[in-house]
Amino acid sequence: MDWSGEGYVISVKAHGETSSIVNVFTPDRGLHAGLVRGGRSRRLRPILQAGNKVSVQWRARLSEHLGNFTLEALETRAALIMEDRVSLAALNAIMALLMNVLAERDPHPNLYKGFEILLQNLEDIDIWPALYIRYEIALLNALGYGLDFSTCAATGTNDNLTHVSPRSGRAVSASAAEPYLDKLMILPPFLNGEKTLSGHDIADGLTLSGYFLTTRIFHAINKDIPLARSRLLQELKTVGII
Repeated sequence: MDWSGEGYVISVKAHGETSSIVNVFTPDRGLHAGLVRGGRSRRLRPILQAGNKVSVQWRARLSEHLGNFTLEALETRAALIMEDRVSLAALNAIMALLMNVLAERDPHPNLYKGFEILLQNLEDIDIWPALYIRYEIALLNALGYGLDFSTCAATGTNDNLTHVSPRSGRAVSASAAEPYLDKLMILPPFLNGEKTLSGHDIADGLTLSGYFLTTRIFHAINKDIPLARSRLLQELKTVGII
């Protein structure tokens, strides 16, 4: 059995004295693990960094085996990201979410596209926080828990959608939301087509996506949301983004 393609390094774990077990995220085969012989060598360590894009060749005698990876660098962005504390926190949160919730070898091509766009913009803090929120919402969608911001859950209209029902995950218009403001969540306008960000949009977006990740995914698998995400929020507070 063998296949080849491209993907991103998600995690690396030492195996024995010289090898590594590596998880990569690919467009066609989802999250996939393999053994890299000599993965702890001086030559391969810079390549086997989370966030690097690699060409992937996988070989195994049977499809259910762990198999062996041969990986070559395509883009080595990890070194640049690691120079910035906030971007590094984002990278760690991105990878932790994938490793905790995606089933191995289950392809998610649409999620992969959003994931790649996010990684390619992690050096620009004016851009990536909004992309990160979209990534978390895309992750919910990929796992069958998509949120619906297209029309009001109460009236069916698509005008002035300002809130989200924590029960249904659907948008609510300003007029319908008025009597229930203490029970609804804020819908940041950028998640519904607006091109500009205002003061609290990133904080509101992270609250929204974090709530649904926690209640719809992590509670269902008896896990807490990864600490890496909490650390990201703290770093964003430190630099005044939220």
